[in-house]
Amino acid sequence: MNKKIAIPTTGGKLSPHFGHCEKFTIYKVTDNKIINEEFVASPPHEPGTFPAFLRNLGCDTIIAGGMGSRAQNLFSQNNIEVIIGLSSENLKDLVETYISKGLASGDNLCDH
Repeated sequence: MNKKIAIPTTGGKLSPHFGHCEKFTIYKVTDNKIINEEFVASPPHEPGTFPAFLRNLGCDTIIAGGMGSRAQNLFSQNNIEVIIGLSSENLKDLVETYISKGLASGDNLCDH
């Protein structure tokens, strides 16, 4: 697996709603191994900005707690896989689980 995976982050944890995150933690995965972790400040939150922003950074996947249906559609249009309904205090563990077993979306933690 070779991917760039974005995780919306607040206070060092997975943000429950991606649109209100402080930054994105981005993991570069090559040959099923995390080879880089970087932190990128999120742009101002305006509808539709995050999918294009992350696509321009080369991200293929976003792992989030919650996300509205419009945002999910915009990520899909930007060829970014969306996995929602997760919570975790350890971002690297989420990515390692994704690499080894895959992650399935759970209940959307977003109410809009």
